[in-house]
Amino acid sequence: MPGSLVGVEVDDVPHADRTSERTGARRTWAQGDGPVRRRLVRPLQAFLQEESAGGVLLLAAAVAALAWANSPWGATYERIWHTELSIRLGRWAISEDLRHWVNDALMSLFFLVVGLEIKRELVTGELRDARAAALPAIAALGGMVVPALIYLALNPSGEAARGWGIPMATDIAFAVGVLTLAASVAPPGLKPFLLALAIVDDIGAIVVIAVFYSGGVAWAPLAVAAGLCVLIAAAWRSGVRSAPVHVALGALLWIAVYASGVHPTIAGVAMGLLTPAVAFERPRTVSREAHRVAEETSDQPWPPDVDAPQWLELARLAREAVSPLARLEATLHPWTSFVVVPVFALANAGVRLSGEALRGALASRVTLGVLLGLVVGKTVGISVATLGAARLRLASLPTGADRSDVVGTAAVAGIGFTVSLFITELAFADRALVDEAKVGILAASVVAGALGFALLSITRARAASPSGEL
Repeated sequence: MPGSLVGVEVDDVPHADRTSERTGARRTWAQGDGPVRRRLVRPLQAFLQEESAGGVLLLAAAVAALAWANSPWGATYERIWHTELSIRLGRWAISEDLRHWVNDALMSLFFLVVGLEIKRELVTGELRDARAAALPAIAALGGMVVPALIYLALNPSGEAARGWGIPMATDIAFAVGVLTLAASVAPPGLKPFLLALAIVDDIGAIVVIAVFYSGGVAWAPLAVAAGLCVLIAAAWRSGVRSAPVHVALGALLWIAVYASGVHPTIAGVAMGLLTPAVAFERPRTVSREAHRVAEETSDQPWPPDVDAPQWLELARLAREAVSPLARLEATLHPWTSFVVVPVFALANAGVRLSGEALRGALASRVTLGVLLGLVVGKTVGISVATLGAARLRLASLPTGADRSDVVGTAAVAGIGFTVSLFITELAFADRALVDEAKVGILAASVVAGALGFALLSITRARAASPSGEL
């Protein structure tokens, strides 16, 4: 597991440098000499490869949104995000404000990556084996049910009751970031447990969004969406590999789901689940072709690109020796982590924290329900479900982990930031309730992060101590 981001050594960064030295390949600009590249570019590259980097950027975007909304230019925050943007083709048009375009369209890419991660876990990850999946599934169920019940106990009726799904979510970027920073020598099974738990949590959130937070369903567009899913699956099975074809089908699927009243981000999940997890080409085939091309071409051809067609074909074969799922996830993950989710946070985390607004939030059952649901509900729900399953021998605790590790991880899972904000925008039409829920989410994310960090740090320090005590 990667350690803390603090003190990254430049010598630990340039893995490609060592590869270049062994193979004789030419180095890139960033791998070259010079103080800027050694002291700035390569440490930055190393940081961006850390799992917690996305969480750091997400936090920065949330802080920027809060600062902007509460600055002398705060009025421009809502004005910009309420700017209308229309896409029109003849009589057909989609008109939404910028915030809805971010939440409905841009976040579809985020949910596409979620769909890819779910399929990967089901095919090759922790969830592929029913017994291995039992513990994170039971833990996630406890971590969804208890927060929702706590929220509903405080908000049993009216529009406020629609927010019961808000404290059910776990933000994987923040959670993994806190786990990485707090427990650099964590037990080997703790991180896979948290990742699998978050994936099951994502599945639950997707079901909740599709069933409870979509508008009235129009069955004709939904039937078209189902037909497009069948067509996409048939295209993959038939060997249609053209990216433009699948992008076009995905866009049509998004439009059909949007028109059906089901939240359009579900189209991203469907595309992810339909993406093949098996490569089209065998590595041995690529290896044979690589040897043939290398033997038949020259290091210094003339004209310079006379061998280009053969190398381009080899590049295509090499690319298709990696499954579409892995290729798409590798392509989209940096964009969702470093662009999509931070833009989402910038568009949604800006809450006006005036004295009146804070007084209203402190007296609000919505704020309290979200806060207690995420901090108390997640910690209690996941801990009790996990330890209960282990005690009843339904599953085993993560490798090397004890009860303290489980409680600390459960507390970290109370950071619900991204998906909680997302569900808030779907749950409430009243902007006052939206702001109260967002205050609860922000407060809960800070408290849950600090609580989880403290619990995991204490547990790991005790484990590292020769006497087993602090």
